[in-house]
Amino acid sequence: MSLFESDSIVAGTALGELSDTLGELGEQAVARKPHGDLSQWRDSLAKLPDIIPADVSLDKAIVRAGRIEDVNDNDLQRLEGALRSLMPWRKGPFEICGVRIDTEWRSDMKWSRFEKHITPLDDRLVLDVGCGSGYHCLRMAGAGARAVLGIEPMQLFVSQFQAINRYTRCPNVRVLPLTLEEMPTDTQCFDSVFSMGVLYHRRAPLDHLRLIKNCLRPGGELILETLIVDGDASTVLMPNGRYARMRNVWFIPSVAMLEIWLERSGFCDLSVIDVSTTTSDEQRQTEWMNYDSLSHSLDPLNSERTVEGYPAPRRAIIIARLH
Repeated sequence: MSLFESDSIVAGTALGELSDTLGELGEQAVARKPHGDLSQWRDSLAKLPDIIPADVSLDKAIVRAGRIEDVNDNDLQRLEGALRSLMPWRKGPFEICGVRIDTEWRSDMKWSRFEKHITPLDDRLVLDVGCGSGYHCLRMAGAGARAVLGIEPMQLFVSQFQAINRYTRCPNVRVLPLTLEEMPTDTQCFDSVFSMGVLYHRRAPLDHLRLIKNCLRPGGELILETLIVDGDASTVLMPNGRYARMRNVWFIPSVAMLEIWLERSGFCDLSVIDVSTTTSDEQRQTEWMNYDSLSHSLDPLNSERTVEGYPAPRRAIIIARLH
């Protein structure tokens, strides 16, 4: 199957040559290991009402399609019910025909940190690794990207993107249920690759950077966001067990160590554009994500430490170019 709705979107590019292969890989990934709730999520998608929004906005903090005036009361109830059955919603926010999805993460805050520092996305081919519900993918399209591919192994989040894009109707954005490891090797076709909130979940962070390198064209740009700790070029935290209640956190480097990793992986022109402490303004429990969030992961007597005693989450954004 073709990756995008129209072959003309990526015609004449290396991504266009991979389009059918990528589409097939996505289908195979689901067939190989379907989530136990996948049929329920597909039922939710089938229950979404047929609404044609009067307008779509992809360039504001809230990704929005339509207004409440576009729907009758029955369709509005069906819409909200179907969207709520896809909870928990972690990355956003979104608003579909008056239904505001207040996600756990204010992903627009992360976008605002890097949007003025990256190479403009106009007409670029973009890969978003670990894209979740596709919020940033849609913002990338709104910023002028020619085509955006998001890869996300969590099938719930892929279903969430499918629900949102039913109404945003973005033909040049696609989210596939793939990991970076499942991408074809040495594609070298993307102008920009985003890896945000992924590196510390990898047992081998340098392998992650190598796989990103294999996806970028020569001279392409990496936008990397990850947890960091204070320290010098020899500092890296390897949590003994959980970190901020997360099971799969393996290595949290200092910024100086992260720069070494990037340089050793073949990247140059490094620029640290932001270092920020994560706060409950950006990550919090909401009615659309009613599980424990950041506040439950911090020491109740000292918000500068996690419940395990480690430094509280701080994140850096680094932009780098491939040689």
